[in-house]
Amino acid sequence: MQQNNGLDKSQMISFAVLCLVLFGFMFYFQNKQQKEEELKAQQQKTEQVKTAVKQTQASNINPNVTPNAIQVSNLANNELKLEFSSLGGQVSKVELSQYKAYDQKSDKADLPLYLINKNNSNYGFQFKDKTGKVINTKDLVFSPTVNGNSVTMTANYGGAVIQFIYTLLPKYTLDFKVRTQGLAKVTSDTKADFIWNYNVRNLEKGRSQEQSHSEFSYAFNNYKDYDYDARTTMDEPEETLNWIGVKQQFFSSIIEAKTGFTQSKGSQENVEEGEYLKKFNYEGFVQMTGNELNQDFSWYFMPLDLPLLKSYDKNFDEILPLGWSFIGSMNRWFFMPMYNFISSWGVTAGWAIFILTIIVKLILSPIMYKQHKLSAMMRVIRPEIDEVNAKLKDADPMKKQQATMEVYRKAGVNQMAGCLPALVQIPIFYALFRFFPNFIDLRGEGFWFAKDLTAYDDLIKLPFNIPFLGDHLSVFALACTVVILIYTIMTSGNIQQPQQEGMPNMKVLMYIFPITFLFFLNTSASGLSWYYFVSNAINILIILVIKYWILDEKKIHAQIQANKEKPKAEGKFQKRMREMMEKAQEQQKMTEQQRNKKK
Repeated sequence: MQQNNGLDKSQMISFAVLCLVLFGFMFYFQNKQQKEEELKAQQQKTEQVKTAVKQTQASNINPNVTPNAIQVSNLANNELKLEFSSLGGQVSKVELSQYKAYDQKSDKADLPLYLINKNNSNYGFQFKDKTGKVINTKDLVFSPTVNGNSVTMTANYGGAVIQFIYTLLPKYTLDFKVRTQGLAKVTSDTKADFIWNYNVRNLEKGRSQEQSHSEFSYAFNNYKDYDYDARTTMDEPEETLNWIGVKQQFFSSIIEAKTGFTQSKGSQENVEEGEYLKKFNYEGFVQMTGNELNQDFSWYFMPLDLPLLKSYDKNFDEILPLGWSFIGSMNRWFFMPMYNFISSWGVTAGWAIFILTIIVKLILSPIMYKQHKLSAMMRVIRPEIDEVNAKLKDADPMKKQQATMEVYRKAGVNQMAGCLPALVQIPIFYALFRFFPNFIDLRGEGFWFAKDLTAYDDLIKLPFNIPFLGDHLSVFALACTVVILIYTIMTSGNIQQPQQEGMPNMKVLMYIFPITFLFFLNTSASGLSWYYFVSNAINILIILVIKYWILDEKKIHAQIQANKEKPKAEGKFQKRMREMMEKAQEQQKMTEQQRNKKK
């Protein structure tokens, strides 16, 4: 009878060679890519980024307004560069000065990062005049006046004066006051309808990933409660929203109403290609006092940086999708602070993740050691299990299972002990799944050939598109898949083959899993693939160390043989399992007897 002992010494050497080849492959393509980038940089030296124009082509917004009538005004600090259009008196351009957007042509994050540009956003207050005509401020032409860090937009309609007063403040904040005089002569409305249409711009490399992270976000109940909506529609007829925003992967545009928005509703629609990801439409009402619209608002055009978001004390930190409850707490209180602590040593992002992986492994080492030791012990008793299956080949399945449990009991192996490490790793995996694509400190951080650890690496580009895989192969995802496959081979010796016809072969399913994992990782953050490559490589080394230096398999096997002749107290778990099997066996016999009586 042959025994499956996992990897032998020759396979260990093969594993080491494979790792060297993978790393060599990584360094080769890294150097090759660097040379290509230098060549592209030389070719692009003469190219210049187009400067912002002073005349806004507004014919596609309102055909009744001539382009020459439109004026623009500007405000700026070290965080934001803003442009205001006299058409609608609204913000027409928002640039975050300290960040860059990804350029698909150059495959670099070297473009100015605009949240608003080229008329992708328009908003206004809508009401009816006394004749029933619908008036929207976004269609009015305002006159701008700049005074220091403030811009005042003034428009007239039917003898009423409407003013929008914008003041640029620190921390990505734009104070927005609406003041009217004489509007009561024009309208009888007691509330104004705020309408915001916003097409989200593609700013990151991973389009599908960024698209899935773009959604409505809002707070209510005096900023205490937070909700989001990634569906096609949102509808909050009962709640008064303190703020409403559109969240992207790393940035957000938010408007806060000091008295709140009521009867809110909105819709969103995916854009499959081009410079936009999604189309958002929002509508909510703000209260008017004495038929005058005098309300205070604030715009926030900000990066989703956790310390910054918490500093506002408006529940903005909930915008970050770090996971619910314990998962989110793990990211907020462990992974983020630990990464920042490691990166403060001066190491690059990739090596910071490497060290983080080792620290996590050390913390879990007592649990992981038990799992790997149990795996090795189950491999040792594999011949005993095969012997039982051979002797009871034609026996009742329940009897065969009882005999198998007896082998485990005599060997001192508790199968359930292997479940705890697996359960512990599930929340960790989900936390990391949320951590890597949402941690802005990793945005734009490269490692080897991966230019951004929050997006996939596409070193191997394909001339065609594979469903669920895309038009590229991620080297980090491939490397991770290989080590998971090796780890599966090493541990699959413990899996029993199905004893009944029609039962699935668990070994085959275990081999399929790493392959399907490739489809998931190929478009995910490369930092996640790199983490799990290191994590599974360490798992393999631990198994080899336990097998060749810690665990004496011959001694364990001899002890099992000796235990066959010795009576051993039955544990609670084994007793419970035996009772359940006996009960099931009795139930099965009763069922067969009833069937025989009917015949």
